[in-house]
Amino acid sequence: MTDRTDDFMTPVSSSKSPRVLIVDDDDGQRSLLASFLGRRGFATQTAASAEQALARLEAEPYDMIVSDVRMPGMSGLEMLAEVRRRQPALPVLMVTAFADIRDAVGAMRDGALNYLAKPIDLDELYDLARRATGAGGGAASVDEVELPADTIAESAPMRAVIREAALAAPSEVRILITGESGAGKEIVADLVHRLSPRAGGALVKVNCAAIPENLLESELFGHERGAFTGASSQRIGRFEEADGGTILLDEIGEMSPGLQAKLLRVIQDGGFQRVGSNRERRTDARILASTNRDLEAEVAAGRFREDLFFRLNVLEIHVPPLRERVADIIPLANQFARQFAGGRPRLAPATIARLEAHNWPGNVRELRNAIERAVLMARGELILPEHLPRRVQGSAAEGPAGAVAGGGRIEEVERGLILQTLREHGFNRTETARALGISRRTLLYKIQQYRQQGFPVEP
Repeated sequence: MTDRTDDFMTPVSSSKSPRVLIVDDDDGQRSLLASFLGRRGFATQTAASAEQALARLEAEPYDMIVSDVRMPGMSGLEMLAEVRRRQPALPVLMVTAFADIRDAVGAMRDGALNYLAKPIDLDELYDLARRATGAGGGAASVDEVELPADTIAESAPMRAVIREAALAAPSEVRILITGESGAGKEIVADLVHRLSPRAGGALVKVNCAAIPENLLESELFGHERGAFTGASSQRIGRFEEADGGTILLDEIGEMSPGLQAKLLRVIQDGGFQRVGSNRERRTDARILASTNRDLEAEVAAGRFREDLFFRLNVLEIHVPPLRERVADIIPLANQFARQFAGGRPRLAPATIARLEAHNWPGNVRELRNAIERAVLMARGELILPEHLPRRVQGSAAEGPAGAVAGGGRIEEVERGLILQTLREHGFNRTETARALGISRRTLLYKIQQYRQQGFPVEP
């Protein structure tokens, strides 16, 4: 992906739209900020260098400048000094990915409006821009973006994730998607691609942890015939397949240092070579990366390149674990049940309680597997707790408020459902078992329990 020097300008909806000049040598960062502020009612224009920004400032007026600190040639701080000389009152917001710059920016508070650390908090950017220019933010909220029908985001944490993905999708920004295994990082990548201008191109996914290190380079960049033992034919790599589209580098933290250096080159200028070839090739693929590792800790330990980390982490989207998104559990379970059953399966109230009580260490992937098993075990349309894996059946006492310790509330709901179904079918046990989707033997066992407890189980 090459850094472009052409300008990007959002349509000006009104002569009163505040004009913001965005300065950054990274085309993805420029595109992200221009797209985000443009959708919030600002008229944005970009510059790929401090020198280009000063030329634009000479030619036309702006209400605010947002500039990176470290750029080739003139730095952002040097540009700030020149802007202060020319237009002392013009608000300038500095952006940095380097912690050692913060003190310098802080010492210049009389010159800079403020600073933002990468990855940028877009809400904070909007708030600063709005206050600096007096804008009211007339553009439509991203919460109104129409999402794909299969996207589940009922919980507040997941709505925040979807919101960030929708904001970043129209730009070319590189995104690092973080979170535990099985939390749904791939879903976020799918959404970014589907909502982006590249949606008509390919979304190519590469699991860096699943491919042996000696084959990963060939997988990414391709190889020529005879390049190594077993290379009996030419093969194009995944970056070539993703040209004009998007590539997801899943579990990027597993990539070796040697390949990290080659990936950095692709990010910087889009160039690469197939294994066994000296011919330079290029790709225009938007790069997304995901990891369940703490890459900052990996950088500190010397296992991951710092420059690559900052290049990939222009915007970070963190997907919270399922245990922190309880409101998503049942909608996801219903979606999986319909997918596996093909009809309209129902979750019994007791099943719902157990699903919400479970801690889900395997996240969405574990939930999907549990529902697939439950659908297979259920004979009818009703999915009962006994159809779930044992580890899920036994977690009622660990659940959130509403699941009583010892599972008493869950047992009460289950008992009520069985007794009601018995009455609806005239206490015919065969028909009741069929309606509940359980075996007649199981129903007889339950009836015996309820009889001993004094509940009416006969007509």
